[in-house]
Parts: sequence; C-alpha cells; structure tokens
Amino acid sequence: MAGDPLSSSLLGALVGDGEVAALFSDEAELAAMLRVEEALAQAQAEIGLIGEDAAFRIVEACRTFVPDWNGLATGMSRDGVVVPELVRQLRQAVGEPYERAVHLGATSQDVVDTGLVLRLRDLAALLAGRIAALVETLRLLKRRDGDVGLVAHTRMQQALPFTAADKLDTWIQPLERHEEALREMEPRLLTLQLGGPIGNRGSFHGHGDALADALAERLGLAFAPAWHSQRDRIGAFAAWLSLVSGTLGKIGQDIALMAQNEVGQVRLASGGGSSAMPHKSNPVLAEVLVALARFNAGLLGTLHQALVHENERSGAAWTLEWLILPRMAETTGAGLAKAQALADGLRFVPSAAGKGA
Repeated sequence: MAGDPLSSSLLGALVGDGEVAALFSDEAELAAMLRVEEALAQAQAEIGLIGEDAAFRIVEACRTFVPDWNGLATGMSRDGVVVPELVRQLRQAVGEPYERAVHLGATSQDVVDTGLVLRLRDLAALLAGRIAALVETLRLLKRRDGDVGLVAHTRMQQALPFTAADKLDTWIQPLERHEEALREMEPRLLTLQLGGPIGNRGSFHGHGDALADALAERLGLAFAPAWHSQRDRIGAFAAWLSLVSGTLGKIGQDIALMAQNEVGQVRLASGGGSSAMPHKSNPVLAEVLVALARFNAGLLGTLHQALVHENERSGAAWTLEWLILPRMAETTGAGLAKAQALADGLRFVPSAAGKGA
C-alpha cells in the first residue's frame, strides 16, 4: 500500500477525491505560480517598475512555459522550495534583455502562498457547492420523510419519541452554519501574499503597497499586508475543513446506528458485502464518514503546529502545511461526496416505539 493513503488506488477508491486532489497536483501548483509571476510582471509594468516590453515577454514565457520537472524536483530538494529553480528556468525562457525583470523584488513565499490562495479559491467554491447540494438533498428528505415517527436515543439508550424531521435538523443546521462561516471567512482567506524577502515590501522601493494593490486586482484577491509568518488564515481554514468533516462524521455515525438490524430506523440504497457472511449489508458510506472525520480531526492538530512560525519565515512550519493541508482538503471533499451518495439513497422507517411522535 502506498505511503500516502490517499494516493493508493485501492484505499483512494474508498476515501479519496480526485477532483480535490487535482487542485493540489504538481501541475495545478505550477500553473498557479506561473499565473502569479505573469500578473506580477503586468502589475509592475502598470506602476512603472519594469517596462511594458519586459512584461509582455514575461507573460508570453509564462503562457508557453515547458518545465524541466526533474530540474524542479532537484531544486525543491536542494532549496526546500521550488520557486528558485522555477525562476531560474523562467528567466532562461524569457531570455535577454528581460530575464532580470522576472520575479523582481518578490520572494519565494509570495509566489507559493499566492498560488495556494488561488487554488484555495477554487477549492472553497467546490466545497461550498457540495455542501449546498447536500443541504438541499436533506431538506427534500425532510419534506418527504419528516413526519416519520422515530425514537430518540440519549447516551445510546432509547429516550422519547420524535420525528425524522427532528433528526434531520441536527444534520442540516450545522451544515448551514458551515456555509455561512465559509462565506464570512473568504474575504480574510482569499488575500494576496506580497512582502518581498522579509515581508515589509522594502524591495519594491516605496511602491510596495501600490504594487500589491495592482497585483491583487489582477488576480481577483483581496489586498492585505504581507502575512508570511502569520498563518492564522490557513489555520482557520483547516479548522473549518475539520468542522465540516466532523459534522459529516456525526451524520455517518447516526446512520450507522440507525441502520442496525435491531434498530431499523433507516434503510440504505446499498451496502457493502462480507466475505464470510453473505446475508450482511454493511453501512460502508456511513462508516467512511466517521473515519474521515476522525482523520481530519487528528490532522488539524498537526496543521496547527505550523502556527508556531519563528521570526519572519519558517521552512519547517511551511513544509508542515504542504504535508497536511492537501490531505485535509481531500478528506473533506471525499466526505461530502460520500455523504451526498448516502443521502441520495436514504429512507426513514417508522419505529414502533415512535409512532406516537
């Protein structure tokens, strides 16, 4: 089995999400970084830091760039970040007399972080769409089955009669709060990173804020002071990912318990088989939601270690984010996809003890 569980073709079929994973592929990261370098050159020409001819040539080179992937991998291993080797290759592609105008005044973290934010924008839109679809499916289920009488359980014991609508509200309402939280977070999350070598924009010779404003506008991001060592934006988004997974895990846990033969409060469209007991239909999708929730909860604690970001830049904290954030994103995406499939085939069954609800 692969060292990264999400890259395993077998385990990935159970817990992976190819659409989310594609946003964190090498190709997607490179495309985002080239978009940043392109927009940086255009913005610098706009405010007079480089000539229009230089910007035109850089844009042309970015759009036709053919990377030496082996060289990029070697550079990543040597420098701990891919941008120095990328800039070397890009300058070579631009050629004289404009090669020195490439990446002028910027630092590697400006390009990597802004490229990440561009991809997080796509991720946020994808996940928001999935949450909205899931909420709508659950609302339709509530309209259809909401009057079905069930028995509530507290501390794993039968409590009092209630309805399927009561149960569904405990699933829908937190998802609605997650939708709202993401909308509120996006203006803070989707911000430009541009600080230059030590984060004070001093390398742009008094034009740092004007350049940042022009670059943010070109990329469709919010203007903000440099946040090289201030990783609360990433930490907050990771926490949101874990909260979404946790809500989906609660839904999965509820369904798994309600689908037990001796409880029988829900029926699933399909289940998993057993190699030894052919009569069984296991609630696989529900179980996966529980596992993904616990996985993301564990990853969140590790991701938040990257908030301990020494001085003006930390290679260790930065690398930790690269290791963890893509896994958290894919885990959340997979959970939403599994939850949607589960909800699509879910049906509530009246409980004998709950008929008086």
